[in-house]
Amino acid sequence: MADRLARPRRLSVKRVISKSTRSVAGQVLIFQVALVVLLVACGVVALILQSERDSAAEARRRSTAVAQTFAHSPGVLAALRAPDPSRILQPLTEEARRSAGVDFIVVMDTNGIRYTHPLPDRIGKQFVGEIAPSLAGEVYVESVDGPLGREVQATVPIENAGDEVVGLVSAGMKVKNVESQLNQQLPIILGAGAGALALSTGVTALVGRRLRRQTHSLAPDEMTLMYEHHDTVLHSVREGVLIVSADGRLMLANDEARRLLELPPDAEGQLVSRLPGLDPETSALLASGREATDEVHLAGERLLAVNQRPTEHRGGTKGTVVTLRDSTELQAVTGRAEVARERLGLLYDAGLHIGTTLDVLRTADELARVPIPRFADFVTVDLADTVLHGDEPAPTATDMRRAAVYGIRDDHPLSEQGRLFDYVPSTPQARGFGSGHSQLVSDLPTATGWRLQDPERAQAIIDYGIHSLITAPIQARGVVLGVASFWRGRQHEPFNEEDLSLAEELVARAAISIDNARRYTREHALAVTLQQSLLPQAVPEQNALDIAYRYLPAQAGVGGDWFDVIPMPGSRVALAVGDVVGHGLHAAATMGRLRTAVHNFSALDLPPDELLSHLDDLVGKIDQNETAETAAGVVGATCLYGIYDPVTRRYVVARAGHLVPALVHPDGSVTFPDVPAGPPLGLGGMPFQTAELCLAEGTQLVLYTDGLIEDRRRDLDVGMELLRDALTGHPGRPPEETCQDVLDSLLPGRPKDDVALLVARTRELPPDQVADWDVPPDPAAVSGMRDAVSQRLDAWGLSEFGFAMELILSELITNAIRYGAGPIHVRLIRDRALICEVADGSSTSPHLRYAATTDEGGRGLFLVSQMAERWGTRYTPQGKVIWAEQALPEVMQQPDPGPADADTPLDGGPAGP
Repeated sequence: MADRLARPRRLSVKRVISKSTRSVAGQVLIFQVALVVLLVACGVVALILQSERDSAAEARRRSTAVAQTFAHSPGVLAALRAPDPSRILQPLTEEARRSAGVDFIVVMDTNGIRYTHPLPDRIGKQFVGEIAPSLAGEVYVESVDGPLGREVQATVPIENAGDEVVGLVSAGMKVKNVESQLNQQLPIILGAGAGALALSTGVTALVGRRLRRQTHSLAPDEMTLMYEHHDTVLHSVREGVLIVSADGRLMLANDEARRLLELPPDAEGQLVSRLPGLDPETSALLASGREATDEVHLAGERLLAVNQRPTEHRGGTKGTVVTLRDSTELQAVTGRAEVARERLGLLYDAGLHIGTTLDVLRTADELARVPIPRFADFVTVDLADTVLHGDEPAPTATDMRRAAVYGIRDDHPLSEQGRLFDYVPSTPQARGFGSGHSQLVSDLPTATGWRLQDPERAQAIIDYGIHSLITAPIQARGVVLGVASFWRGRQHEPFNEEDLSLAEELVARAAISIDNARRYTREHALAVTLQQSLLPQAVPEQNALDIAYRYLPAQAGVGGDWFDVIPMPGSRVALAVGDVVGHGLHAAATMGRLRTAVHNFSALDLPPDELLSHLDDLVGKIDQNETAETAAGVVGATCLYGIYDPVTRRYVVARAGHLVPALVHPDGSVTFPDVPAGPPLGLGGMPFQTAELCLAEGTQLVLYTDGLIEDRRRDLDVGMELLRDALTGHPGRPPEETCQDVLDSLLPGRPKDDVALLVARTRELPPDQVADWDVPPDPAAVSGMRDAVSQRLDAWGLSEFGFAMELILSELITNAIRYGAGPIHVRLIRDRALICEVADGSSTSPHLRYAATTDEGGRGLFLVSQMAERWGTRYTPQGKVIWAEQALPEVMQQPDPGPADADTPLDGGPAGP
């Protein structure tokens, strides 16, 4: 066989060339070259068509843009009203035509009579083209045969202040000029196609050359014959065959070698020194590459005769070929010492492989896998259903769930995993569960009690060949948690009393791990329940931001990472994210206290820096009140708090030891803004500072905790760059997809620390939903404001709210004039509620009081509180703002805001910002 493989290498060059067309490599090369030529030709045609379409589209867009620009140019309306429009407009159109790169700009009256034209003799004549759509106020683009030849032209209306069409403007290009642009691109396109064809053909030739070397220029029938011989060696020869490379890697193993050495399915390609279950002496021989003749080596319970020879002297690659023969004689019954050794090995493996996790089902599965096939053919583990939820079981074998089932084969008749059933009292499982003692059934076919559970399945088990059973109760700390059943078939002798003691010891070791997992499940469920009750259950309804969030607990359980979305007065929204170092109930409880404090402080409408200062004082007091028995203090609590205003698109943010947020701009770029860093909460002594950012609509705010980017295997800067890469280049991606993509990129597995991720895409409240006025400090101005507000509410279709809103504004403006200081500013916002705000330069806060019947005043704020759903005061660097909200029915609420035209002024005040 080696001679046959080496023979093609000694062929002459002429012989190789003659065989190239009939070899597999030659046929593949011809096919690939033909495919490349076809693909490149299609690409060139597609580029030509695309370029032609783009050129025509560019001509239409340029004509439309030039016509619209000239139609809205200053002075055009005045020129149309002049006695001689042509004298004024002709030089303007010619100058604009040359600078804009079009062939003509024609201004005409509503009857289509030209005022201007590149050819002066065409002035005063009828325009060639359709003008009816433009007279109706539309932009009309067409292709006509005009004075300059075949033309692409766009016609737009000229409208006066009353939206009346008083003239038309047409701009366009000659078709031959458009086609000339395409002709200029053709050499580049054809040159690129030729280059791609040459490069692709060269690469294809290199690939074919490599394939020819790998197949030794064999024809298809020769390769078929070679693979038939190869399959014969792999599957038919009853002697193990191995091929080992020069660096000690297993390159090939036939079926018999896999059986004799019990190799795993993925053994090929691995170093022989690392193959599992291989005897050290056998492994050393295979890795050495030395010659060996009938050397006897141990492989499990087999004695193998090993022969090893090098392959390089026959023209093959450097390595060795190994043959294996099973020379094991019929084994006599092993002595008691050998039995004891096997049992100790089984118990040792049980200690290593059972209880590796604190998961009940995983531990039960480990108990089912360890004894197979050395002790049993099949193992089933049944646990009380309450154990899987962390609770203690009932004293009877009812509501038992099959937690694990494993065996030497998958087609067994035993009940499947996950099945819930009740054991009848006559079964060994029920007796063992109730008494706490193991049960031995040496001869299942003759036993009757276990058949009553399921006669049909019992008969199927016997027909399958299972003949013996041991059931051992799983008990820990005096409580029986379930039952483990060991089944033997034809490959083993029936169980005996010695096997019963081994099963009891094996299960006893696993019972402690299962009980620990049960207790952990209970504690984890309590912590998760507490944390879920403390985290936000849903995002509140608001129109300022599109919100998506994720929270992932750490491997060690729940922790102290948290986030919040808090609606604020004036359609603003506060975003908060924080982290309490540690895990468990204490961290979750502390997180809940901090989140509640943030809610309470935000209700006071404090700026971010002041809110963090109050939160810092609170954490310091918590640390002082914590005793040594309960906790060591809240060390390492961080927080980032910011408020976004959709009216001004301002985002004011401050942080206390927390990571800076990421900004995904509408163009897809990502930045990390310079937000002044403050100390972690609870340290005190250092003031917090704010940063004010102006965000474009559609910007995504990405707030996160350190568990997202920090890891023991990478630095913080590396994590920040990974986050930047995951966010960059996706400007239109929804926040929900952003959350998932970021987690998939940065956290491929379960995180070792808690992760809180909050993504908010900004919106801008349309300007026509906001109105504001500057109010002079004169009581007489109140009546004018009532009229202005009434007009605004009429324009919004909210006339029915006019009386209440006029009364509220009257009281608030009067208070500002009487007790406040200038300047006085009024703002009206329509969102999910109707919001009015009165700002003045005084920092004195008004207080609600109940006036006596003899008092002449003091009832203004009381009336405001009765007429408004909510009202309050917030302080600004310039003074204060008193606000009040009126609830709107759902049908009247402002829908999700989007881009809108500028607001139109109403009588009594300027347009909104």
